[in-house]
Amino acid sequence: MTTFKNGGTDLSNYWLMKSEPESRLEKGIDMKFSIEDLKAQPKQTACWDGVRNYQARNFLRAMKLEDEAFFYHSNCKQPGIVGLMKIVKEAYPDHTQFEKSNPHYDPSSKEDNPKWSMVDVQFVRMMKRFIPLDELKTYHQAHKAIGGPLKSMTLFTRQRLSVQPLTQEEFDFILSLEETEPS
Repeated sequence: MTTFKNGGTDLSNYWLMKSEPESRLEKGIDMKFSIEDLKAQPKQTACWDGVRNYQARNFLRAMKLEDEAFFYHSNCKQPGIVGLMKIVKEAYPDHTQFEKSNPHYDPSSKEDNPKWSMVDVQFVRMMKRFIPLDELKTYHQAHKAIGGPLKSMTLFTRQRLSVQPLTQEEFDFILSLEETEPS
């Protein structure tokens, strides 16, 4: 589990954020957002909207400027880490919760007391090589047995969470994988 500093308010400086790189229509709107889509945005920056899980929302709210995050492609043929991005705007109300035509519309959320937040992220770089979920899972299993850096990684303990904290040890280990041949 990630170490909580400052009485639980400052969770992590490192994150893993999942997005779907392949087209999937919801209420007629394509939910696809890949790292290539982020790179194509003005200033290679976009809001990370649509998070509708309270724990993931709380992680968004804990993010600080310049925090680093892995961009993770999920719900696709080959899930895994594709690149790096950084937080360039701290949490603010997610506009999609108020848009009736948006798949992320939440009629119970009020403008004067919004339930959902988003952050702005900016592309930093592609990984030197794609780090597939299967490889991360192999390390996680091995590390559970020997006490390695990925032994408690949230990606395997809370698989469905779209925004996840990483320890510096987890972040550094995953970053080091791009310098190695796939296992």
